Amino acid sequence: MDFFSADVIGSAAGTLTTVAFIPQVVRAWKTGSVEDLSLWMLLAFTTGVGLWAVYGVVTDAVPLIITNALTFVLAMTLLVMKLRGSSSGSGR
Repeated sequence: MDFFSADVIGSAAGTLTTVAFIPQVVRAWKTGSVEDLSLWMLLAFTTGVGLWAVYGVVTDAVPLIITNALTFVLAMTLLVMKLRGSSSGSGR
């Protein structure tokens, strides 16, 4: 039952959650707006996926490392956009 191995399941889960996040980043990049996104959600989410990637390193779980590192980059993109927008006086 190699199809149901932990690495295959982890890779599938990580890929789906990473791919699901891409449309949000693309939309924000195209519109230049992250006003509707909560700063606290972005901070928590970015920190969470960063910690999952670190956990993957500590436990030598390659699917966790790869997928969460990619999601971290995507989330960090939105977070930076949000922080730059906040500093411009938008108040959010």
